[in-house]
Amino acid sequence: MIKPAQRLSLVREYYFSRKLAEIAQLRAAGHDIISLAIGSPDLPPPPEAIQTLCDVAHDSHAHGYQPTKGTPELRQAMARFYKRHFHIDIDSETEVLPLIGSKEGILHVTLAFVNPGDTVLVPDPGYPTYTSLSQLLGARVVHYPLRAEADYQPDFEFLESLDTTDVRLLWVNYPHMPTGAMPQRATYERLVAYARKRGIVIVNDNPYSFILNRGEKMSILQTEGARECCIELNSLSKSHDMPGWRVGMLVARREFVDWALKVKSNIDSGTFRGLQLAAAAAIDTDDAWHKTYNVEVYSRRRQYAEDIMRALGCVAQFDRQTGMFLWGHIPDDHPLLSQLHVGEGEIRSEKFAEKILRDAEVFITPGFIFGHQGDAYVRLSLCASEERLAEALERIRKLKLLQ
Repeated sequence: MIKPAQRLSLVREYYFSRKLAEIAQLRAAGHDIISLAIGSPDLPPPPEAIQTLCDVAHDSHAHGYQPTKGTPELRQAMARFYKRHFHIDIDSETEVLPLIGSKEGILHVTLAFVNPGDTVLVPDPGYPTYTSLSQLLGARVVHYPLRAEADYQPDFEFLESLDTTDVRLLWVNYPHMPTGAMPQRATYERLVAYARKRGIVIVNDNPYSFILNRGEKMSILQTEGARECCIELNSLSKSHDMPGWRVGMLVARREFVDWALKVKSNIDSGTFRGLQLAAAAAIDTDDAWHKTYNVEVYSRRRQYAEDIMRALGCVAQFDRQTGMFLWGHIPDDHPLLSQLHVGEGEIRSEKFAEKILRDAEVFITPGFIFGHQGDAYVRLSLCASEERLAEALERIRKLKLLQ
């Protein structure tokens, strides 16, 4: 009998992969489902990117294999990106590696640094892929807690208590997904000191720094000593509305880039030249575009999302959240919980989200998929038009959840 590899028993199909298939079936059956779940930007990328892609696609010489390490034009644009927005000097030849999306970069980094049996530290709540990919590759995952009362910053008392002999990587992500917690200089400084003392690599996943940000953009690489022990992943998916284009980047010291490239070169054969040059054009778009799409549009949507969270009866610290999502707590005494018969040990966020999907035909994300610390939370995405957000709000208000 043919059986799958044992590693598949360690993971499930990605939640959104399963759930979006279910949503597609509901829509095919005539249900008008409004999705406020996945963070897939619905806005267009900069027009310069689209035009460049079209122009290069007509070049008969542009369709061959490209360098796995990326074209010089794209690497140079990524170095300009870090200089312009984070005020960091990056050597485009040796310190940046273009990726086919930063999610793929999680795979490259884990393969490059972690042996089977080694330990990886992952935030809870946090992006599920940090855990699933580590498990698939045979690593031991230890979750460190992020708590609301500490603004979802790492619990350093917990981290300090760990035996880190076998720890190779510590994943961190600010602005944080799913909670919207903001980056803090003091956090980065403590993380760098922690990593240098123990010989651990910190990987900061940083795709949300442009969304709703009118001020300074932060990178862990701005921290003194970070080049010694830190890697930063970034992406054009959120910042430039290009999720389906699959363009990300890894920024780190030369040795780290070389190790990741050794892995990447054995996995993929580079990205289409048109996509790379279009990404470079997107990176160089002016600040007015960012102000319009990443600040003004999302600010208007955010107001609807806050009203939806209130209509759901969930509690959120709106002034402490940024980025593409809203994170709200389902109170212990929420009237809906008694109707749902959520028993001890059951996941309230899953039943809550299913109730909203079934009765309002609005798809929201249950917080349990981000870890144990998210069991009593839900997340709303801002990746829907104001019209759809307004419709979702009206549907939820009709449910009269707070009565």
